[in-house]
Amino acid sequence: MRIACGIEYDGEPFLGFQSQKQGDTVQSCLEQAISQVANEPVHVICCGRTDTGVSAKHQVIHFDTEVSRTNRQWLLGINSSGHRAISVLWVKQVSDDFHARFSATSRSYRYTVLNRDVRPAINRHHLTWELTKLDEQKMQQAANHLMGTHDFTALRASHCQSKEPVKTITEAKVTRDGELIHFDVTANGFLHHMIRNIMGVLIPIGKGEKPVTWLPEIIASKDRRQAGITAAPNGLMFAGVSYPDHFDIPRI
Repeated sequence: MRIACGIEYDGEPFLGFQSQKQGDTVQSCLEQAISQVANEPVHVICCGRTDTGVSAKHQVIHFDTEVSRTNRQWLLGINSSGHRAISVLWVKQVSDDFHARFSATSRSYRYTVLNRDVRPAINRHHLTWELTKLDEQKMQQAANHLMGTHDFTALRASHCQSKEPVKTITEAKVTRDGELIHFDVTANGFLHHMIRNIMGVLIPIGKGEKPVTWLPEIIASKDRRQAGITAAPNGLMFAGVSYPDHFDIPRI
């Protein structure tokens, strides 16, 4: 049978989601906890991999097993034996044609910047700090150019393994909440470091160092060298994922 789970995690203690030879990852810790509950080895597949230090509000995973447990037994067992920085939010049995990664129709992220002249102490692992005053309206004007379908070659990591650089963005919103600036973005898929590279462009625009037109020029160039630096991972959060309604996957 195939079991799907919704999870949240604090990315600070982990070397990203995907299993590594050295150090804890979200995947390795989840597989260890689930295998204890199942009393057999279990392999986990996620809807979207995250890098070192990146957290998730609602990541979706699935695994296959022949072991019979109730949803509550899975949830309580995994949470009691798993890493304290990972929590299972829900568990449900799904059809065999459900795939946490390939069945997803869109994914959403949020990047948060603390915009003040004093560095953060609280939540410092989940914020990027920028002391220079940012103009969120100019950042939004630039972000508007992300909407639609584009070749994002100029905003991908050099070692990105994706074969298709063309993605469709359906939301690109910059908002200010007091000292916090949020960038919410939804697309049918993302390239490696794509959002952090976008923020590496939006922040200089917000600081007035670059014009609003810089972002569309970068996209048109298809040249990573034309873009800015890759923004820090601290502010990035995997916010959620959407699936076709017939899978009945909870949305949080």
